[in-house]
Amino acid sequence: MFLLYASLACAALLLLLAVFQRLAPLRCAHAAMALERWRCGLRSYPPAAKDPGMPYLAGGHGELLVLVHGFGADKDNFTRIAAHLTPHYRLLIPDLPGFGDAGRDPQRDYSITAQVEHLRTFLDQHGAGRVHLGGSSMGGFIVAQFAARYPERVASLWLLDAAGTAAAQESQALRGYRDHGSLPLLVTCEADFAQMLDYSRHRQFFLPYAVRTALARRAAADYPLHAQIMQQVAASPLLEQQYRSLTTPALIVWGERDRILHPDGAAALAALYPDHQSHMMADIGHLPMLEAPRRCAADYRAFRQQLAQRGLTNNKVTASA
Repeated sequence: MFLLYASLACAALLLLLAVFQRLAPLRCAHAAMALERWRCGLRSYPPAAKDPGMPYLAGGHGELLVLVHGFGADKDNFTRIAAHLTPHYRLLIPDLPGFGDAGRDPQRDYSITAQVEHLRTFLDQHGAGRVHLGGSSMGGFIVAQFAARYPERVASLWLLDAAGTAAAQESQALRGYRDHGSLPLLVTCEADFAQMLDYSRHRQFFLPYAVRTALARRAAADYPLHAQIMQQVAASPLLEQQYRSLTTPALIVWGERDRILHPDGAAALAALYPDHQSHMMADIGHLPMLEAPRRCAADYRAFRQQLAQRGLTNNKVTASA
Protein backbone atom coordinates (compact mmCIF):
# COMPACT_ATOMS: atom_id res chain seq x y z
CA MET A 1 0.00 0.00 0.00
CA PHE A 2 2.85 2.39 0.83
CA LEU A 3 4.33 1.88 -2.64
CA LEU A 4 0.97 2.63 -4.21
CA TYR A 5 0.64 5.90 -2.27
CA ALA A 6 4.23 6.84 -3.12
CA SER A 7 3.63 6.18 -6.81
CA LEU A 8 0.46 8.26 -6.77
CA ALA A 9 2.28 11.08 -4.97
CA CYS A 10 5.08 11.07 -7.54
CA ALA A 11 2.58 11.08 -10.38
CA ALA A 12 0.72 14.00 -8.80
CA LEU A 13 3.99 15.91 -8.33
CA LEU A 14 4.98 15.37 -11.95
CA LEU A 15 1.56 16.55 -13.11
CA LEU A 16 1.82 19.62 -10.88
CA LEU A 17 5.24 20.43 -12.30
CA ALA A 18 3.96 20.02 -15.85
CA VAL A 19 1.05 22.40 -15.15
CA PHE A 20 3.37 24.90 -13.43
CA GLN A 21 5.68 24.88 -16.47
CA ARG A 22 2.75 25.84 -18.68
CA LEU A 23 1.34 28.51 -16.37
CA ALA A 24 4.61 30.16 -15.30
CA PRO A 25 7.32 29.12 -17.79
CA LEU A 26 9.72 31.99 -17.07
CA ARG A 27 9.76 31.41 -13.31
CA CYS A 28 10.05 27.69 -13.84
CA ALA A 29 12.88 28.17 -16.37
CA HIS A 30 14.82 30.32 -13.91
CA ALA A 31 14.48 27.66 -11.22
CA ALA A 32 15.42 24.87 -13.61
CA MET A 33 18.57 26.66 -14.79
CA ALA A 34 19.61 27.45 -11.22
CA LEU A 35 19.23 23.77 -10.33
CA GLU A 36 21.20 22.68 -13.41
CA ARG A 37 24.04 25.07 -12.61
CA TRP A 38 24.20 23.82 -9.03
CA ARG A 39 24.21 20.20 -10.20
CA CYS A 40 27.13 20.94 -12.55
CA GLY A 41 29.22 22.78 -9.96
CA LEU A 42 28.60 26.34 -11.13
CA ARG A 43 27.39 29.54 -9.52
CA SER A 44 26.07 32.67 -11.23
CA TYR A 45 27.69 36.07 -10.67
CA PRO A 46 26.73 39.59 -11.75
CA PRO A 47 29.10 41.74 -13.81
CA ALA A 48 32.09 43.23 -12.04
CA ALA A 49 32.09 46.99 -11.62
CA LYS A 50 34.65 47.67 -14.37
CA ASP A 51 33.90 44.98 -16.94
CA PRO A 52 31.62 45.57 -19.97
CA GLY A 53 28.46 44.26 -18.32
CA MET A 54 29.23 40.56 -18.64
CA PRO A 55 27.56 38.30 -16.02
CA TYR A 56 29.19 34.92 -15.72
CA LEU A 57 29.19 31.43 -14.27
CA ALA A 58 32.11 30.18 -12.20
CA GLY A 59 33.08 26.97 -10.47
CA GLY A 60 35.61 24.20 -10.15
CA HIS A 61 39.25 24.01 -9.11
CA GLY A 62 42.58 24.06 -10.90
CA GLU A 63 43.97 25.99 -13.84
CA LEU A 64 41.68 28.60 -15.31
CA LEU A 65 39.58 27.69 -18.36
CA VAL A 66 37.42 30.46 -19.85
CA LEU A 67 34.61 29.37 -22.18
CA VAL A 68 32.91 31.67 -24.69
CA HIS A 69 29.51 30.92 -26.25
CA GLY A 70 28.40 31.37 -29.83
CA PHE A 71 25.95 33.61 -31.68
CA GLY A 72 22.42 33.58 -30.27
CA ALA A 73 23.59 31.43 -27.36
CA ASP A 74 24.59 32.20 -23.78
CA LYS A 75 26.80 31.01 -20.94
CA ASP A 76 24.51 28.08 -20.16
CA ASN A 77 25.51 26.36 -23.41
CA PHE A 78 28.47 25.12 -21.33
CA THR A 79 26.60 24.26 -18.13
CA ARG A 80 26.13 20.54 -18.82
CA ILE A 81 29.68 19.93 -19.98
CA ALA A 82 30.87 21.81 -16.88
CA ALA A 83 29.86 18.81 -14.77
CA HIS A 84 32.75 16.92 -16.41
CA LEU A 85 35.20 19.84 -16.22
CA THR A 86 34.81 21.44 -12.78
CA PRO A 87 36.57 18.55 -10.97
CA HIS A 88 39.67 19.36 -13.05
CA TYR A 89 39.65 23.08 -13.89
CA ARG A 90 38.49 26.42 -12.59
CA LEU A 91 35.81 27.62 -15.05
CA LEU A 92 34.69 31.12 -15.95
CA ILE A 93 31.86 31.33 -18.50
CA PRO A 94 30.68 34.86 -19.37
CA ASP A 95 27.74 36.14 -21.35
CA LEU A 96 29.01 38.24 -24.23
CA PRO A 97 27.50 41.74 -24.62
CA GLY A 98 24.30 41.43 -26.62
CA PHE A 99 23.51 37.89 -25.46
CA GLY A 100 22.22 35.95 -22.46
CA ASP A 101 21.87 38.13 -19.39
CA ALA A 102 24.37 40.73 -20.61
CA GLY A 103 23.44 44.27 -21.60
CA ARG A 104 21.94 45.15 -24.97
CA ASP A 105 22.81 48.49 -26.55
CA PRO A 106 21.92 48.90 -30.25
CA GLN A 107 24.60 51.60 -30.54
CA ARG A 108 27.38 49.33 -29.34
CA ASP A 109 30.04 47.69 -31.50
CA TYR A 110 29.55 43.91 -31.56
CA SER A 111 32.14 43.01 -34.17
CA ILE A 112 34.63 40.23 -33.49
CA THR A 113 37.32 42.83 -32.77
CA ALA A 114 35.06 44.56 -30.25
CA GLN A 115 34.12 41.28 -28.54
CA VAL A 116 37.82 40.43 -28.26
CA GLU A 117 38.32 43.66 -26.34
CA HIS A 118 35.28 42.95 -24.15
CA LEU A 119 36.84 39.57 -23.34
CA ARG A 120 40.18 41.24 -22.58
CA THR A 121 38.51 43.61 -20.11
CA PHE A 122 36.67 40.68 -18.51
CA LEU A 123 39.94 38.75 -18.10
CA ASP A 124 41.67 41.82 -16.69
CA GLN A 125 39.05 41.78 -13.92
CA HIS A 126 38.75 38.05 -13.30
CA GLY A 127 41.92 36.27 -14.40
CA ALA A 128 45.62 36.69 -13.74
CA GLY A 129 48.36 35.16 -15.87
CA ARG A 130 47.93 33.02 -18.94
CA VAL A 131 44.59 31.27 -19.36
CA HIS A 132 43.18 28.41 -21.38
CA LEU A 133 40.38 29.55 -23.68
CA GLY A 134 37.54 27.64 -25.30
CA GLY A 135 34.90 28.86 -27.68
CA SER A 136 31.92 27.54 -29.62
CA SER A 137 31.00 28.83 -33.10
CA MET A 138 31.30 32.65 -32.97
CA GLY A 139 32.91 32.23 -29.56
CA GLY A 140 35.61 30.10 -31.21
CA PHE A 141 36.31 32.93 -33.65
CA ILE A 142 36.55 35.37 -30.73
CA VAL A 143 38.98 33.29 -28.65
CA ALA A 144 41.13 32.51 -31.72
CA GLN A 145 41.29 36.21 -32.54
CA PHE A 146 42.07 36.98 -28.90
CA ALA A 147 44.95 34.49 -28.85
CA ALA A 148 46.35 35.89 -32.09
CA ARG A 149 46.26 39.43 -30.71
CA TYR A 150 47.39 38.60 -27.17
CA PRO A 151 49.40 35.36 -27.48
CA GLU A 152 51.22 35.95 -24.20
CA ARG A 153 47.91 35.64 -22.34
CA VAL A 154 46.74 32.30 -23.79
CA ALA A 155 48.08 28.86 -22.91
CA SER A 156 45.83 26.85 -25.25
CA LEU A 157 42.67 26.98 -27.37
CA TRP A 158 39.65 24.69 -27.52
CA LEU A 159 37.80 25.44 -30.77
CA LEU A 160 34.34 23.86 -31.01
CA ASP A 161 32.82 24.18 -34.52
CA ALA A 162 34.51 27.56 -34.63
CA ALA A 163 33.66 30.35 -37.05
CA GLY A 164 36.36 32.52 -38.59
CA THR A 165 37.41 30.75 -41.79
CA ALA A 166 36.12 30.91 -45.37
CA ALA A 167 35.64 27.14 -45.45
CA ALA A 168 33.36 27.22 -42.40
CA GLN A 169 31.18 29.83 -44.10
CA GLU A 170 30.44 27.55 -47.06
CA SER A 171 27.54 25.88 -45.27
CA GLN A 172 24.11 26.00 -46.85
CA ALA A 173 22.91 28.12 -43.93
CA LEU A 174 25.52 30.84 -44.42
CA ARG A 175 25.25 30.79 -48.19
CA GLY A 176 21.54 31.42 -47.69
CA TYR A 177 22.37 34.32 -45.40
CA ARG A 178 24.70 35.86 -47.96
CA ASP A 179 22.20 35.41 -50.78
CA HIS A 180 18.90 36.17 -49.06
CA GLY A 181 19.63 37.51 -45.57
CA SER A 182 17.87 34.57 -43.87
CA LEU A 183 19.59 32.42 -41.25
CA PRO A 184 18.22 29.75 -38.88
CA LEU A 185 20.07 31.40 -35.99
CA LEU A 186 17.98 34.57 -36.41
CA VAL A 187 14.67 33.84 -34.68
CA THR A 188 11.98 36.22 -35.88
CA CYS A 189 9.21 34.81 -33.67
CA GLU A 190 8.79 32.23 -30.92
CA ALA A 191 7.61 29.59 -33.37
CA ASP A 192 10.94 29.80 -35.26
CA PHE A 193 12.93 28.70 -32.21
CA ALA A 194 12.17 25.01 -32.70
CA GLN A 195 13.48 25.19 -36.27
CA MET A 196 16.65 26.94 -35.09
CA LEU A 197 17.21 24.28 -32.44
CA ASP A 198 16.67 21.41 -34.86
CA TYR A 199 19.00 23.02 -37.39
CA SER A 200 21.73 23.49 -34.80
CA ARG A 201 21.78 19.99 -33.31
CA HIS A 202 21.91 16.55 -34.82
CA ARG A 203 21.69 14.55 -31.60
CA GLN A 204 18.76 15.41 -29.35
CA PHE A 205 19.36 16.68 -25.82
CA PHE A 206 16.82 17.36 -23.09
CA LEU A 207 15.44 20.88 -22.87
CA PRO A 208 12.46 21.36 -20.52
CA TYR A 209 9.37 23.09 -21.89
CA ALA A 210 9.83 26.08 -19.58
CA VAL A 211 13.47 26.62 -20.57
CA ARG A 212 12.66 26.19 -24.25
CA THR A 213 9.83 28.72 -23.95
CA ALA A 214 12.00 31.26 -22.12
CA LEU A 215 14.79 30.94 -24.69
CA ALA A 216 12.32 31.26 -27.58
CA ARG A 217 10.80 34.45 -26.18
CA ARG A 218 14.21 35.98 -25.57
CA ALA A 219 15.45 35.03 -29.05
CA ALA A 220 12.40 36.58 -30.72
CA ALA A 221 12.76 39.77 -28.67
CA ASP A 222 16.45 39.94 -29.62
CA TYR A 223 15.83 39.57 -33.35
CA PRO A 224 16.37 43.26 -34.33
CA LEU A 225 19.62 43.52 -32.36
CA HIS A 226 20.89 40.09 -33.37
CA ALA A 227 20.24 40.81 -37.04
CA GLN A 228 22.45 43.88 -36.61
CA ILE A 229 25.11 41.90 -34.73
CA MET A 230 25.18 39.22 -37.43
CA GLN A 231 25.94 41.88 -40.02
CA GLN A 232 28.88 43.07 -37.93
CA VAL A 233 30.17 39.53 -37.41
CA ALA A 234 29.83 38.71 -41.12
CA ALA A 235 31.84 41.83 -41.99
CA SER A 236 34.69 40.93 -39.59
CA PRO A 237 37.99 39.88 -41.27
CA LEU A 238 38.50 36.12 -41.30
CA LEU A 239 41.44 34.53 -39.54
CA GLU A 240 43.25 33.45 -42.73
CA GLN A 241 42.89 36.98 -44.08
CA GLN A 242 44.96 38.21 -41.15
CA TYR A 243 47.35 35.38 -40.23
CA ARG A 244 49.35 32.68 -41.96
CA SER A 245 50.36 30.68 -38.89
CA LEU A 246 49.28 30.84 -35.25
CA THR A 247 51.43 29.29 -32.54
CA THR A 248 48.92 28.64 -29.72
CA PRO A 249 48.31 24.91 -29.11
CA ALA A 250 44.77 24.16 -30.26
CA LEU A 251 42.23 21.36 -29.95
CA ILE A 252 39.91 21.61 -32.97
CA VAL A 253 36.57 19.83 -32.53
CA TRP A 254 33.83 19.61 -35.16
CA GLY A 255 30.52 17.81 -35.44
CA GLU A 256 30.42 16.03 -38.78
CA ARG A 257 26.68 16.77 -39.07
CA ASP A 258 27.07 20.52 -38.48
CA ARG A 259 24.68 22.46 -40.74
CA ILE A 260 25.47 25.93 -39.41
CA LEU A 261 29.22 25.98 -40.12
CA HIS A 262 30.70 23.65 -42.72
CA PRO A 263 32.88 20.84 -41.29
CA ASP A 264 35.60 21.79 -43.79
CA GLY A 265 36.32 24.60 -41.35
CA ALA A 266 38.20 22.07 -39.21
CA ALA A 267 40.83 21.55 -41.91
CA ALA A 268 41.08 25.30 -42.48
CA LEU A 269 41.81 25.84 -38.79
CA ALA A 270 44.30 22.97 -38.76
CA ALA A 271 46.21 24.73 -41.54
CA LEU A 272 46.47 27.84 -39.35
CA TYR A 273 47.62 26.02 -36.19
CA PRO A 274 50.75 23.89 -36.68
CA ASP A 275 50.44 22.73 -33.06
CA HIS A 276 46.96 21.23 -33.11
CA GLN A 277 44.82 18.16 -32.63
CA SER A 278 41.61 17.64 -34.61
CA HIS A 279 38.59 15.59 -33.55
CA MET A 280 35.74 15.08 -36.02
CA MET A 281 32.71 13.85 -34.07
CA ALA A 282 30.42 11.46 -35.94
CA ASP A 283 26.65 11.96 -35.63
CA ILE A 284 27.13 15.31 -33.88
CA GLY A 285 25.86 18.68 -35.12
CA HIS A 286 26.86 22.25 -34.31
CA LEU A 287 26.84 21.86 -30.52
CA PRO A 288 29.24 19.10 -29.38
CA MET A 289 29.30 20.33 -25.79
CA LEU A 290 25.52 19.85 -25.55
CA GLU A 291 25.08 16.83 -27.79
CA ALA A 292 27.93 14.74 -26.33
CA PRO A 293 29.17 16.53 -23.20
CA ARG A 294 30.88 13.57 -21.55
CA ARG A 295 32.82 12.52 -24.67
CA CYS A 296 33.67 16.11 -25.57
CA ALA A 297 35.01 16.80 -22.07
CA ALA A 298 37.04 13.57 -22.04
CA ASP A 299 38.72 14.55 -25.32
CA TYR A 300 39.55 17.95 -23.89
CA ARG A 301 41.02 16.50 -20.68
CA ALA A 302 43.21 14.18 -22.77
CA PHE A 303 44.40 17.18 -24.78
CA ARG A 304 45.28 19.06 -21.60
CA GLN A 305 47.10 16.05 -20.19
CA GLN A 306 49.26 15.92 -23.31
CA LEU A 307 50.03 19.61 -22.93
CA ALA A 308 51.03 18.98 -19.33
CA GLN A 309 53.37 16.19 -20.38
CA ARG A 310 55.01 18.63 -22.78
CA GLY A 311 55.38 21.20 -20.01
CA LEU A 312 52.87 23.64 -21.54
CA THR A 313 50.60 24.07 -18.53
CA ASN A 314 50.65 27.14 -16.37
CA ASN A 315 50.11 26.42 -12.71
CA LYS A 316 50.40 30.12 -11.80
CA VAL A 317 47.05 31.04 -13.36
CA THR A 318 44.50 32.21 -10.84
CA ALA A 319 40.99 33.53 -10.99
CA SER A 320 38.64 35.44 -8.74
CA ALA A 321 34.91 34.87 -8.57
